[in-house]
Amino acid sequence: MKQFLDEVVTADRSGVDTFGIGEHHHSNFLDSSPVVILAAAADKTERIRLRTAVTVLSADDPVRLLEQFSTLDLVSGGRAEMVLGRGSFTEAFPLFGINLGNYDALFEEKLGLILQLRQDPHPHWSGRFRPALTGQGVYPRPVQEQLPMWIGVGGTPSFFVRAGLLGCP
Repeated sequence: MKQFLDEVVTADRSGVDTFGIGEHHHSNFLDSSPVVILAAAADKTERIRLRTAVTVLSADDPVRLLEQFSTLDLVSGGRAEMVLGRGSFTEAFPLFGINLGNYDALFEEKLGLILQLRQDPHPHWSGRFRPALTGQGVYPRPVQEQLPMWIGVGGTPSFFVRAGLLGCP
């Protein structure tokens, strides 16, 4: 991990614009908690933007993710970004007790929620896969006026179309 963080510092000092880290729940990777790693990188860097590549949105809670990335944005002085995806590896689904049969529906629902949370700190929302929100506050809020959220795409052209229709890079 130290070597990895040293590489981020080198990238920052060399003028690289952005650093992204994936999310995996497998013995061959150290990145099961990318927000923690990015927070450590934020402490050691000055200007490089810090993002995931990708956050497996389908296997996580959008409220908690927005809180974590908003905290990262505060720690980094406004350098946090999220790349949200379904994940090309599926090991997180059985690990967290999530039905892989809901792969697409989970992503669709959670993407809609996290995009709403980015705009509204007191959301009213209901869905199929998580408890409803009835105006509870979602805090902290990020430094940036709008936390950047990208959609990590692959597979069919419809994934690219979805990102475009949502106005997400």
